[in-house]
Amino acid sequence: MEAEGPNAGLPPDREDVVAALLAHQRRFLAFVERRVGSRAVAEDLFQTAFARTLEKGGALKDGEGAVAWFYRLLRNALVDHHRRQVAEGRALEVEARDADSATEDPELKGAVCACLADLLPTLKPEYAQLVREVDLEGRAVPDVAREVGITPNNAGVRLHRARLALKRSLERGCGACAAHGCLDCSCKPRR
Repeated sequence: MEAEGPNAGLPPDREDVVAALLAHQRRFLAFVERRVGSRAVAEDLFQTAFARTLEKGGALKDGEGAVAWFYRLLRNALVDHHRRQVAEGRALEVEARDADSATEDPELKGAVCACLADLLPTLKPEYAQLVREVDLEGRAVPDVAREVGITPNNAGVRLHRARLALKRSLERGCGACAAHGCLDCSCKPRR
């Protein structure tokens, strides 16, 4: 009969490592949560570190040595997490600055493919709203995100996905016209 639970299928030399780590799970989570301010993020970081331990922790023989080693692993995960946050924040700032400094060309705005207006309602409502407000109305991503109640990061991801979906729809509907920017749209309106 096979063992069940978190130690199922582990070699005997790893069972004590897993048992020691699981015995300290609450402490690990509290340690990470204090530093990231979110239970969900703390759990994600813990799970990632725990999976890494199962993959690479076979060299650890005693449970207490595993706990100290796991704290080091969590500290490294926290450093990586904070670095990613800073990098994402810088990227959003650059995008917001670029969007604010972009000069609006009324002639170009009037030349936007008429098919866009027909295809925008075919997107998910949250995608259509972002495209409409950011790309067509020229609003900043963080401002729209705040109004919608999501993070600027999430809004950026949604906007990227919305643009890809809209691009695919335009290419399907307009063909060669969409590949060249739709500035001289020759498509027949879908009314």
